[in-house]
Amino acid sequence: MALNTQSFSALVQQQVAAIQAACSTVLSFARGSLELARAQAAAGVSMWLQSLVLQFLAATRLSTASGSDVDSFVADFGLIREAAIPSTGAVTFARFSSTQIAYIPVGTQLATADGTQQFLVISDTTQSAFNASTNEYVIPVNTSSITASVQAVNAGSQGNVNASTITVITGSVPNVDTVNNALPYANGIDQESDAALKTRFQLFISGLKEGTKAAVASAIANLQLGLQYSLTENQAYAGGTQLGYFYVVINPGTSGDLAAAYTAIDAIRPLSVTFGVFAATPETATVSMTAVAASGYTHAQIVAAITTAIQNFIAAIPLGQSLYWSQLYAVAYGVQGVQEVTAMLLNGGTSDLTVTSQQVIVPGTVTVN
Repeated sequence: MALNTQSFSALVQQQVAAIQAACSTVLSFARGSLELARAQAAAGVSMWLQSLVLQFLAATRLSTASGSDVDSFVADFGLIREAAIPSTGAVTFARFSSTQIAYIPVGTQLATADGTQQFLVISDTTQSAFNASTNEYVIPVNTSSITASVQAVNAGSQGNVNASTITVITGSVPNVDTVNNALPYANGIDQESDAALKTRFQLFISGLKEGTKAAVASAIANLQLGLQYSLTENQAYAGGTQLGYFYVVINPGTSGDLAAAYTAIDAIRPLSVTFGVFAATPETATVSMTAVAASGYTHAQIVAAITTAIQNFIAAIPLGQSLYWSQLYAVAYGVQGVQEVTAMLLNGGTSDLTVTSQQVIVPGTVTVN
């Protein structure tokens, strides 16, 4: 219900009218008079009380609440705002002389050239140079460089940095001279916004009807930020009809994500209905082209800018969405300083890269001649 709010001047005028109507003699409400001061003081208090009522109404309705009021509202239903996710990626540690062995411990701090963002070396058993027993990366003798994994100190999109920007080793790492990130980072996600949390709350309420599509969507949405999924009913993952079965494809699909999704969905699935949870299959998009720099720009400048723009564009393509060859021209021409782009190739040809709901397109090598 909308409130019939009043302005300061309206409150003063109404008081003046009421006071004068109740008095048999004419009163003075001229500027500086005692009567006008009383009316204005009362109007000021009324405005304060009115603002308190409006703030209270805004805070007690989810649609008009903001910040901590949204958190406290949804917390009564067991929901919490999803936290920001720090960006992660790979860096290359290198040295000018490889006659000595080098050790890079987990926790080594790095920074961007401008010093605005810091990163920490993290453990990653998928990296061949990582030694799990000592929790460090090792550069053997006669090896000039290795690849290590890092994570942004500050969670959120602020850690999404361009290629070749992480170039500072904070402190000293013996027998290591340089560090660099060959690719941009784009997987840092900001804390869930008020609008997104309100939308997820609506999905949560709909999902209380367990055994529905909304329930499955809510179970997945409550896991973490940035998790994409596709849901296919009455069909086997390998193809063909399979009644009473559905499968969910998750991206990103780490073993932890798959296990968490399976547990969450299993808790709300209908009795006797079976399902499966699978990781999205990556489809690499390799791009090459020839670009000409406009007057005032160097070829190296536009090569770096186009490479970053193409990689970021491909990395942002959602699960199950195809990449159309012609879109790459639009991305390249959208870079400032590009005069002409020719010979655009996607995976060596000019065909679109089409995918299914089980696949996600990931950026590969981008070559700009």
